[in-house]
Amino acid sequence: MRLVVVSGRSGSGKSTALNILEDLGFTCIDNLPATLLPGLFQQTPNKQGRNWLENIAVGIDARNLTGDLDQLPNILNELQATGINYDVIFLDARTSVLIQRFSETRRKHPLSSEQIDLKEAIALETKLLEPIASIANRRIDTSNMTLHQLRDITKKQIATENNGDIAILFESFAFKRGVPSDADFVFDVRCLPNPYWKQELRHFSGKDEPVIEFLESQPEVAAMLADINGFMTRWIPSFRANNRSYLTVAIGCTGGQHRSVYVSKMLGEYFSQQYANTQVRHRELS
Repeated sequence: MRLVVVSGRSGSGKSTALNILEDLGFTCIDNLPATLLPGLFQQTPNKQGRNWLENIAVGIDARNLTGDLDQLPNILNELQATGINYDVIFLDARTSVLIQRFSETRRKHPLSSEQIDLKEAIALETKLLEPIASIANRRIDTSNMTLHQLRDITKKQIATENNGDIAILFESFAFKRGVPSDADFVFDVRCLPNPYWKQELRHFSGKDEPVIEFLESQPEVAAMLADINGFMTRWIPSFRANNRSYLTVAIGCTGGQHRSVYVSKMLGEYFSQQYANTQVRHRELS
């Protein structure tokens, strides 16, 4: 039996993630008071004698009753002691992005009122969600993510039962657009030769053969790849041994088009031979 708790700040994509999980066969319940979680797992056998809640996803956020979220860590530990495996997924986005999304959709923030404006409501929500954010074993930054990308990550990393294996995401990004907030490791490859300064390569990306050939001809690039490969090869087993389910490795360059894309691509190809659930995402190419 598996439980996925989906949480995060309003506007970050929680409802979308729950809808995706429902499409993938999960029983989904949104805005469930945290204290009601144990009641969901009382044995209710179906005609085949099996529990109908094989996979369940629950949305828990700041709309919960006051004080409920503080009890969530203990509730989940008690459920785990009964044999229920759980993941806590926390979706988030930059505050400026959340404000823009509310402005564009003209939705009302659940904590806003005549006395509390949108920015204050988001700050209050951040504080209220701290108990669940602190125990999340997977954080997803949706600031620059399309619906398709959120669906892909949800399907491959969250909905899939990993049977104890670790899910690894290599993500290229541009430093000028900000470091992904969900990154566990960040590697800066701006010191490598930049194909952008070659006019004939400028309009290609790190996935295209002309850029690949250029970067593969640079000794510094091979050295950087070898060092990152060695570091991650050394430490990924330690994360697995510590029951870590997800690992996000962000690779950044100036524009997120050439060097970071190539390095992420190569890392993904290398580690996918060792870890089945390995993904590569190019944030700025989306």
